Order: sequence, then C-alpha cells, then structure tokens
Amino acid sequence: MDLAEGLERVLAGIWPDGPVAVEGLARLSGGASRETWSFDARHPDGTQDPLILRRDPPGAPRAGGMALEAALLEEAARAGVPVPRLVVASDDPAVLGSSFVLVSRIEGETIPRRVLRESALAGARPGLAAECGRVLARIHRGMDRARLPGLEPQDPMAQYRVVLDTIGWPSPTFELAFRWLEDNRPAPGPPCVVHGDFRNGNLIVGPDGLRAVLDWEMAHVGDPLEDLSWLCVKSWRFGVDLPVGGFGTYDQLLSAYEQAGGAPVDRDALRWWEVLGNLKWGVICMMQASAHTSGLIRSVELAAIGRRVCEVEWDLLDLLRVEAVPIGPEPQADRPVGMHGRPEAAELVEAVRGFVEGDVIPATEGRVRFHARVAVNVLRMIERELTLGPAQARFHAAGLPRFGVGTETELAQSMRQGELDDRDPELRLFLAQVVRSKLEVANPGYLDGPQPPS
Repeated sequence: MDLAEGLERVLAGIWPDGPVAVEGLARLSGGASRETWSFDARHPDGTQDPLILRRDPPGAPRAGGMALEAALLEEAARAGVPVPRLVVASDDPAVLGSSFVLVSRIEGETIPRRVLRESALAGARPGLAAECGRVLARIHRGMDRARLPGLEPQDPMAQYRVVLDTIGWPSPTFELAFRWLEDNRPAPGPPCVVHGDFRNGNLIVGPDGLRAVLDWEMAHVGDPLEDLSWLCVKSWRFGVDLPVGGFGTYDQLLSAYEQAGGAPVDRDALRWWEVLGNLKWGVICMMQASAHTSGLIRSVELAAIGRRVCEVEWDLLDLLRVEAVPIGPEPQADRPVGMHGRPEAAELVEAVRGFVEGDVIPATEGRVRFHARVAVNVLRMIERELTLGPAQARFHAAGLPRFGVGTETELAQSMRQGELDDRDPELRLFLAQVVRSKLEVANPGYLDGPQPPS
C-alpha cells in the first residue's frame, strides 16, 4: 500500500471540501516502537494542515489501541491538558496497513538533548518542571475515567515481573530491586488516569514553554506517583544533573503539582516509585531489544537499546546504595597474531566505524543519519567488547561459584527464590562489579555521572 495515497483516501473521507494532496511525507527519527511520519495536507483552495501520523509497524502483531489513544487525547484536551488536535484514528489495519492515529503537528522541540541545551529554549527551561507539575495535576484530577471505558487498572510491578519472565532475560540486579520493592511498598495513592510515559522526549517544548504532551499509548488507571516519578528517572535526564527531566528540581515539580490540586506527595513513596520506574525502563529496553533479536522488527536502534540495560542496573544499584569497586585493567602481554591474521576483529570494526562516521553520516540526513549515528555507537561497543570482554568474562566466571551457581541465570533464580541473602555485602559488591564491567563496554561515559546544567 502506498502510504501517501492511503492518507489521501483517509482525509478525503473526513474533509468534504474536495481531494486533499499529501505533501512532504517524511518518516521522523525516534519512536522505537511506533512509526512517526510528518506531512502537510493541501486543500483545493491552497491552504495546508500540518499533520503527524503515528502508526504501528505494518505486519507487526499488536492489539491496536489507537482508538483508546484517540479518546485519551480528546479527554485530555477537555481537562485542559495541552495535546495535539485529534484528526482521525483507526485500529483497522486495512485502512493504512496497521493501527494509526492522525493529529495536528505542533511546532516545537521534542528531542531531549536539544530541549536541555538549545539556546532558543533557555528561557523556557527554568519554568518547565513547574509546568509539568501543573499539567500532571490536570491529568490526575481533571481526566474522567468514566469517559474512557477501555482504560484498565495496572500494577506496574506485577506487570513488569511477568514481562521479564516472558522475555527470559535474567538480571540479578533486577532481582535485587524487585526484592527491595516488595519489602518497602508504600500504601497506594488515589487511583486516577495515569499517562504512563510522561517524560522528557514526549513533550513538545517551545521558547514559551510546554506546548503539548505526546504518546498516550501507555496510559492506564494507577497511582499518580507513577507519572511524577517516571519524569524523574535518571535515563530521562539525558546527562544533565537535574532530577526532573534534566531541567528542574523535585521541589519545583512537586510544589507546582500540589498547588494545582494534585494530592500531597510523600517523598519516601516517590522514591519507591522512582526505583520502580528505573526497573520498568530496564524491562522496556529488554522488550525492545527482544523485538529485534526475535526477528519481529529488525532495527539497529532496537538492537542498541538492549545494551542500555546495564545503565539501568547501574542506576538501580545507586538508588539502593550499592557501591562498586573498579576491578582494574588486566595486564596485557604481547599477543601473537591469531589464525585469521591482521586486521583482527576489533581493527576491522574500527575500520567500518571510521567509514560510517567519515562517509555515511556526512552524506545522509533525517532518519538514515540518525540510525547511522546509532550504528557508530554499536560499532564502538563491539570494539570495546572485543578488547575488554575476555578479561571481564574470566572475572565473571570465577566469581559465580562463590555463590553456588555457574551462570547469571542461576544467580538470578537463586536470588528470587531466597536461597541467597540479597543483603550479603559480597554478593552486592559482585553485582556492582559485573554491572560496571558491562557499562565499560556499553557506555563508559555513563560511569562519569551527569553533568551540571548549562
């Protein structure tokens, strides 16, 4: 199916002023789980409507949910939440090849690193955390669950435990976090509509501040602290040392939230939800990587996201106050040339990376340029793993028998079943050292910590 022709047919069915021409159709970068397209709809009189299409990847099995997302957009607008104007949505794959929602295009910035660093947005950043607090209060107090019959209650901790087991990707550090969450769970807050993915990256920001809240696909009925804490998860700070989205403080967010009618926030309960938020993001990284490794959706971006799990493990260990002692480099003797000769594998990867950086990226733009940058990061990971991996693997294999196990899967299972004391300092140090080793390969810069705001 030609996407532009399909969009023209859809728009002809809702705008009776004559044939509509789709112009400038382009897929945007980002959006690992759903496609996002931008285009202009030109009317016969020459006027234009700037629009955004979000749809599930054609051919990928999915339960739909775009009709519910459309209802959420309409209810959010009624409650005074800034959102794009809904044009049309459908869960019928016969219309555009998969479920979709079509909305107005709002000008502004969504890319987090630009939100946090662009000089044009410098005036908006100081007030952004408070704006988020006020908007979240409108979502939690203003959106009527009775108008959203398809919205279901969720227990995120139980939900992501099931997802983790389904993926079959063991993480002893996640088991440590699950145990802490089980032992310290606070009393639930008043159930309300929860956005589920309210964070830097799903907000449109302009020089005047917050212009729209995007991506309602994870909305459900739940605890309001889930949204507040998710905005504070370290991954959404994008390297800036401010806890709320990289642009504000807890006090700015929570004071504005409470003053706008949100329920009083218990800081200890918020920290519990922040730990759960980090764990949730780690499981989502696993889900997205599994979509690639299973062949469901082949994507270099999804593949790279799998190596971000160790960032989440590191953040969880920090929140749970588990410290790592660096293992230190292994002395390197002169290595003989391997059976395959030179260049060795790491040198070949370096050569390919140099080609992508020096030739492909400058010659491309848009989504291809974005994924070329992702590919460079993947190649850097492979180089580091080929160099550091053998010594790290020996450390890992030598450490596991101390806990009566031979694999990381067995270690995670023993921790879940209570056969190992998760408070054991030796166990906690070993977990931290293993996660540190993973980060040294996946993203060594993450070990340096966030930078102060510019």
